[in-house]
Amino acid sequence: MPENILLIDDEKDFLDVMTERMEARGFEVSTSMSAKEALGMIKKGAYDAIILDLQMPGMDGIEALKAIKDIQPEAQIILLTGHATVEKGVEAIKLGATDFIEKPADLETLSRKIKNAHAEKIMIVEKKEKEAVIDALKRFGM
Repeated sequence: MPENILLIDDEKDFLDVMTERMEARGFEVSTSMSAKEALGMIKKGAYDAIILDLQMPGMDGIEALKAIKDIQPEAQIILLTGHATVEKGVEAIKLGATDFIEKPADLETLSRKIKNAHAEKIMIVEKKEKEAVIDALKRFGM
């Protein structure tokens, strides 16, 4: 089953090109041109990885990252920007971003990071499920 990714960027041309290229690499791609719209999409379903532009009008990438993590703590978010600063990258990682890539992104690198993020998400979900089973067994004295 292909990885299901959400691309969030305010540049339509960039979204169109990235969608085409990522679909050619076997990913299932959804897009959003605003963080607010993306949050609505995330509330309705989970994505294997979220690729989020750092510089957007309205809600920027850091604000969106915080809001996404509030909705889905296990979300794997890769920040993508052409206006990166080391400070913003460090801040994003501290807030729970999986990775930080500068535009123009090397598609092979991005594809690898998406696959790694998906694997990490699977491990997080499996760990939570195991912990829930252990807690349930403890409640029943087992």
